[in-house]
Amino acid sequence: MIDDVIIMSLSTNKNRKLFYSIAEVAERFNVNQSLLRFWEKEFPQIAPKTNKRGVRMYREEDIELIGMIYNLVKEKGMTISGARQRLVNEHKSVHQRYDVTTRLRIVRDELLAIKKELDQLSVSDSSETEVES
Repeated sequence: MIDDVIIMSLSTNKNRKLFYSIAEVAERFNVNQSLLRFWEKEFPQIAPKTNKRGVRMYREEDIELIGMIYNLVKEKGMTISGARQRLVNEHKSVHQRYDVTTRLRIVRDELLAIKKELDQLSVSDSSETEVES
């Protein structure tokens, strides 16, 4: 599921918006909006813009940071304080690892899609061979 999120977040620039609502970001990561608000308090690096009504509007940079936090807390099982410390002390390396992991997931998904197509072709080829016999 997070793989779909990553692919969506790395889609072409023409598909990107300048700002995303908290509902859109929560949906991307399959988390509650309250978790995003909690992370805003725990990670001062997350600073979405707010409009006059106080509605949060997340930028791509915010979403990428949320992705790194999601990876550390939800996927690697780190505590909030551990993830916070890692982001402060090792931000560059965390960002690089996140980028590499993201790219590898995209490549894996592409390879799985190719495998699925090849499997479908082999099934259709074997059924055609049976019909000819």
